Amino acid sequence: MTRLLPGLLVVIAVTLAATVLAGVIGAWMLQIQGLDSAAAKGNPISPVTVAIVLGLLVASTIAPRPALKPGYELAVKHFLRVGIVLVGIRLSLVDVLQLGAIGIPFVAAIIVSAVLLARWAARRLGVSEKLGLLTAAATSICGVTAALATAPAIEADETEVAYAVANTTLFGMVAMLLYPWLAHAVFAGQSVGAGLFLGTSIHDTSQVLGAALAYQQMFADEIAFKAATVTKLTRNLFIIVVVPLLGWIATRRRPVGSGAPRASLASLVPLFVIGFVAMAVVRTIGDLTLARSGVALGVVDGDAWRAATRWIGEVASGWLLTTAMAAVGLSTRFAMFRRLGARPLWLGGIVAIAVGASGMALALLVSPWVQTCG
Repeated sequence: MTRLLPGLLVVIAVTLAATVLAGVIGAWMLQIQGLDSAAAKGNPISPVTVAIVLGLLVASTIAPRPALKPGYELAVKHFLRVGIVLVGIRLSLVDVLQLGAIGIPFVAAIIVSAVLLARWAARRLGVSEKLGLLTAAATSICGVTAALATAPAIEADETEVAYAVANTTLFGMVAMLLYPWLAHAVFAGQSVGAGLFLGTSIHDTSQVLGAALAYQQMFADEIAFKAATVTKLTRNLFIIVVVPLLGWIATRRRPVGSGAPRASLASLVPLFVIGFVAMAVVRTIGDLTLARSGVALGVVDGDAWRAATRWIGEVASGWLLTTAMAAVGLSTRFAMFRRLGARPLWLGGIVAIAVGASGMALALLVSPWVQTCG
């Protein structure tokens, strides 16, 4: 504890500051859009994003201190994995199935196209394949959480993770502000189509909720809000498959004579992904038993179950992921980005535009059928 405590104290301080600042910025952004921040169901600005920026600022203005490194490493390696496991409690197959059988192939098509495009664009831009895979995961699945889950599976370094988070933040924020207006222009009168577009085209979960909330309040459309939320949950579920797959792709690209073994796909399923699945199974069983008997898992009433899943999946996991990103920022200096230049931002922009266009095209194709089928 003596060795870990100094770094952990700095990480916790940055985390607390990021949480407060994210709340202030989020309320301000809702207000400038003319939205009721008091009625908001979430913060459009994730503390995770603010934490990495604050960490970068601190690391770039204060000389490195070796005594702080053990605490940073604990947060990056272990808090991150536990936080991802706890996120699984947010996902219930009951919610995912509400979208209907069309939802899964709809989302899968977006993810596959994003991964293929990101790998191609990374090669064309001269960017590392690991950064391309991180960008694909973040853009197509669930933003920052997907990037954080993918990083250990493909052995990405702190600079690549920081750039992936920056791309998610920048282009996801632009989409969060612009896409509600675009959705209304294209899908006026087609609530499900608007929700499908918002849920598939915007990166981070917090950004999707912010955009869906804006759409709901501006155009009085509760159906679009629910469709966007469920679509995003469906995207998040793909982290179970995509993280091991991207890890397998990364190992297959290693040179034959590098000495590093090329692992099988099954061996690349990290323990934290197994934990994530286990938590999602617990949530699904709890929701089913609650709907059937009024008591989740046979022991917890409805109010207590909802409060427990929210605390585990949002409060506890959010805190752990924020501390992990604060530690990533504190371990990274702005000078480290110079060798990569602006090319990773071009990569993020290309993939973000492609995902947005794919989401729009598929929503136009699918939404009339879904709307008709109810």
